[in-house]
Amino acid sequence: MQSVRAVVPRDLDRCWRSFVDATTLAAWVPGLRRARVILVGDDGLPAEILFEFGASLTYTLVYTYDVANREVRWQPRAGKRDAVAGFARFEAVDDGTSVTYGLEQGDGRSADQKAMGEQGAIVEAFARWMTRG
Repeated sequence: MQSVRAVVPRDLDRCWRSFVDATTLAAWVPGLRRARVILVGDDGLPAEILFEFGASLTYTLVYTYDVANREVRWQPRAGKRDAVAGFARFEAVDDGTSVTYGLEQGDGRSADQKAMGEQGAIVEAFARWMTRG
């Protein structure tokens, strides 16, 4: 799995909390129409989320967290052909937070859907959203 890295000029805890907050995903994930938490883990973090992009792309992802190391991983459950698998890792750096983001896209995605979900575009969208707010 390839990954990309960006530095966000915000503190580590703010970036981490924002990234794992499913209620804000539609505000910054390109093309995302809706994200709904289906299952919450014992730690209070989303364990499974339903994603809806446009009218035809719907899938669920299951999440695991390493909170101490500020890392989250996700795997598809429903809609695997259209879904994604990946990870995000957050580390404090002198000028903010380093975000490393890796993603594998499902084989059922169209070229437009793959471009919308390209990992560099997602990291850039998150960085823009964090610097605006």
